Amino acid sequence: MLALFALKGGRTMPRKLQMTILTLMTLLGSGTGSAQEKLRLAWAGFSPTNSPIWVIEDRKLLQKMGVQPEIIAISNSPTVLQALLAGEIDAASISVTTLTSSRLAGADTVMIVGVVPTFVDHIVSLSSITAVEQLRGKTGGVNRLGSTSDLGLRLALRKLGVDPEKDVTIIPTGGTAERFAALSRSLTQFTIIPEPFLTQAEKLGFRNLFNISDLKIPFWWNGVLTRESIIKTKRPLMQKLVRAMVEAIHIIKTEREYEKTLIKKNLGISDPEGLERAYKDYSNAFPEAPYPTPEGVKTMLDDLARQNPKAATADPTTFVDPSFVRELESSGFIKRLYKK
Repeated sequence: MLALFALKGGRTMPRKLQMTILTLMTLLGSGTGSAQEKLRLAWAGFSPTNSPIWVIEDRKLLQKMGVQPEIIAISNSPTVLQALLAGEIDAASISVTTLTSSRLAGADTVMIVGVVPTFVDHIVSLSSITAVEQLRGKTGGVNRLGSTSDLGLRLALRKLGVDPEKDVTIIPTGGTAERFAALSRSLTQFTIIPEPFLTQAEKLGFRNLFNISDLKIPFWWNGVLTRESIIKTKRPLMQKLVRAMVEAIHIIKTEREYEKTLIKKNLGISDPEGLERAYKDYSNAFPEAPYPTPEGVKTMLDDLARQNPKAATADPTTFVDPSFVRELESSGFIKRLYKK
């Protein structure tokens, strides 16, 4: 090190200059050593289904693994898909409807984490309706036709013995506020609503008619999607994302008040009862080992098969890649988290 500061004639650099050079060398060295990988992650839908993403961002879980994330909220799933296919993002938190439609169209999209494995929704009706059978002849409202809420309502009705194509009429009425307005004006007599908005519905005088999650319909209401081409070039980065998701789910399950604070912050919900009920619904739904199982894809393909021949012959196992979660579980990481 002394030779570094030696000048001709046996003289040495002034101490002040030596310290300046050492400082620069340290800064440059540390900058190289701490260079972080970058990951672009998008999510769509202001719902507690995305709370693992909120935890990752708030607790800086990816930064702790040397990853610098850019986490982007996008208003709708089609825009998220366009960004994924264009290479503008590396992964996305969206539903199986986006996965199936894109892959059937030829995209290499694949689910690597299964976050919400069923519908966490309730059928809400006018107070005069006291049983599911009384929905026959009535009009139901959903966000938009073909959306997750539309599919969830139709699948639930079918399971409950009400034909959604013949026994009822289903129309698009918009978001939660618009669905409440349609009920209030009797434009519709029932709808589908998730927590934390159910408490609001009851306060408006509507009836919590049926909890759809009790049907346990296999369906990936939410999951993490990426592309097979991205997995080939960035597998270690995707593994870190999966690890962060698993850790975030553990935090949600074990830190009730913290999770309710995040729901309140991101959704603007302040009602204590609504927050508590939302916490219970979603924390129970999130799996400890979030394998993206093909059963949740098959439900969607079966529904599409009536109109899309490709869906009828598609293999649901090709839509998911459970290897990332399997690696984590094999390593003992998930057991250590839950101290099993």
